[in-house]
Amino acid sequence: MNTQNKTLITVVGPTAIGKTSLSIKLANHFNTEIISCDSRQFYKEMSIGTAVPDPDELSAAPHHFIQNRSIFEDYNVGDYEKDALQTLDKLFQKHDVVIMVGGSGLYVDAVLKGFDDFPKIDSNIRVQLTEELHTKGLPYLQEKLKELDPDTYKSIAKDNPQRVTRALEVCIGTGKTYSSFKNKTKKKRNFHSLKVGLNGDREKIYDRINLRVDLMIEAGLIEEAKQLYEHRNLNALQTVGYRELFSYFDGTFTKEFAIEEIKKNTRRFAKRQLTWFRRDQETIWFDFQSDIKEIIKTIEEKL
Repeated sequence: MNTQNKTLITVVGPTAIGKTSLSIKLANHFNTEIISCDSRQFYKEMSIGTAVPDPDELSAAPHHFIQNRSIFEDYNVGDYEKDALQTLDKLFQKHDVVIMVGGSGLYVDAVLKGFDDFPKIDSNIRVQLTEELHTKGLPYLQEKLKELDPDTYKSIAKDNPQRVTRALEVCIGTGKTYSSFKNKTKKKRNFHSLKVGLNGDREKIYDRINLRVDLMIEAGLIEEAKQLYEHRNLNALQTVGYRELFSYFDGTFTKEFAIEEIKKNTRRFAKRQLTWFRRDQETIWFDFQSDIKEIIKTIEEKL
């Protein structure tokens, strides 16, 4: 279908900044639906640690790609790009505007710009690398990546085990560098794109993150992680909030230290998110405390 007159409004920003709340307000204003591009919220076994929208939020506007997958499925950004575009095609048949929200920059770019085409990799390679991650540590994998693909080693978020593991998967599985598959011609989209970013003073962001982690612990994050502990080698669980608690269950961390590590690593994650999203000069930024009327007025002027 021709969706040239349709617009995808994307809400981005660091974790805990209020993206979910804003996306619902925008969806209600434009009488439309929301697709999530938060790669941690896809998985139905992970609720508390991924800050999935609560039942009231989910009922306030139709949501897509929330807890629609299992941690036991092999699901990557390329799969998401295809699924999200198919969903958008259907949503644009009944809406002129659709809202996309999430903090996963790679997944945002996949929908808006297209993702680089990577060949299918033997799943046993990921299993082996994940085992090495747990037995030998992230520095071991970082050194392996440095040896196999120096360009990617320089540019990748090296403290993100999923990114390092994925790059190594491609290097080992294809015999070529991960970087050789990057930066191909981007695909054209048949809809308009408008990106809205939320930000705030660093200390306020960090305070919100610390509070969110405390609330997650109160809501039962430790118990949720305990139920997932036996599956800790799965790729979906290589994420902040779970890794630290797995180390607590292993006896490596005390409970108090694990909680502080979650806060620290989430703050680092927020910093990486902002670095990623700030690359796009066309993003319209607002303070997270901005009046919704001001945000809507600005958006409508751009539509």
